[in-house]
Amino acid sequence: MKFFDIENKYKILLVFFILKICFIHIDMAEAKSWQELKGDHFIVFFIGEDKFAGEVLDNAEVYYKRIAFKLGYDRYSDFWTWDKRVKIYIYRDHNAYLKFSGQPDWSHGMADYTNKQILSYIWGKNFIESLLPHEIAHLVFRDFVGFKGEVPLWLDEGVAQWAEKENKEKIKLMERRYYKEGMFFTLEDMMRLNINLLSKKGGIHIRATLTRSGDPGILFLSTKNLITTYYMEAVSLVNFMINRYGTKRFTDFCRELRDGKNINEALKSTYSVNVSNIKQLETEWRGYLEKELIVNNEN
Repeated sequence: MKFFDIENKYKILLVFFILKICFIHIDMAEAKSWQELKGDHFIVFFIGEDKFAGEVLDNAEVYYKRIAFKLGYDRYSDFWTWDKRVKIYIYRDHNAYLKFSGQPDWSHGMADYTNKQILSYIWGKNFIESLLPHEIAHLVFRDFVGFKGEVPLWLDEGVAQWAEKENKEKIKLMERRYYKEGMFFTLEDMMRLNINLLSKKGGIHIRATLTRSGDPGILFLSTKNLITTYYMEAVSLVNFMINRYGTKRFTDFCRELRDGKNINEALKSTYSVNVSNIKQLETEWRGYLEKELIVNNEN
């Protein structure tokens, strides 16, 4: 019986080895099939049809210049050139993208900060209109602030959402509804939440919130609703910081984070008396929403 088990064990290992070799060959074949289009700041890698790849490259160049200018990062005008160009990989379909990116199944695109790459798939859902500027903004922002400072995830995601020009009006309508119905998390809760760890669609999540009158409350959310609310609040906060106090202060705030200050120190240094910690930031943000989204719309 013992010899039989050992024999089966080696058979299983042999099958596993053969399958692994097959997958390696598939991956190598995938790599050899890539074609490429080159621009000033991007190289688009694709398989098969070049129409979509051409649209991706043209739009990427436009988004890059607009995002860098609006964020006030002037040094980026010639930064992503030659061998420093960002690589965009367009996979054959959603399944291929998920396989090679390792992302959760709700993902349709991602930015790889370490290798300065953007990954998605051909005719990906809202890729050119929303995901492409979103991921470019991630890379521009992270190139500026780096990874050493205490940069909260909501700030990174908020900047990326803010860069999605096509969603401005839709975001404003959702922002008003979420605030009016008390659906936003507390900022303290936002600081703790890491949506990158949400790999499953199921389950109910319990989060803290505040009503319009400032009373504490509790939200019960599905994973999908949690992710939507998180992104909505992140972009709302970034919109507030830029629209209320200007791009220069926001850029200075991000620079303080890059240089090692925690979020409260960076807020106090940049926004001084107005917003010197996250509690004051939340109070000012909610007051701004009350006036701009509710009072002004009711008059």
